[in-house]
Amino acid sequence: LTVRIPDGILCMRIEELREKEVINTCTCHKLGYVGDVEFDLCSGQVCALIIYQEGHCCGLFGHEREYRVCFCDITQIGNDIILVTIKEEDCIRRCKKKFLSWMDRL
Repeated sequence: LTVRIPDGILCMRIEELREKEVINTCTCHKLGYVGDVEFDLCSGQVCALIIYQEGHCCGLFGHEREYRVCFCDITQIGNDIILVTIKEEDCIRRCKKKFLSWMDRL
């Protein structure tokens, strides 16, 4: 991940993003931690961060929902947190549970 700032270029590894908690500045709600990154294959630019909500049993059986936060909605990336400005209902997606998809194969 490369973010251009006026004084130069700030580089960050995806693994470093995964350690940061994401907070919505509109509601002061903790969304969770970055679980994945969506990027444009042609340009290599980051399009969105995927934030997983914890599932049952500490995420053992997957997660029920996730947030897709567009990169343009990121307000600030700090040492420990990422501040975003979103309408949560517009960014949330339901996920198929890993446990149920595994059970369907039996």
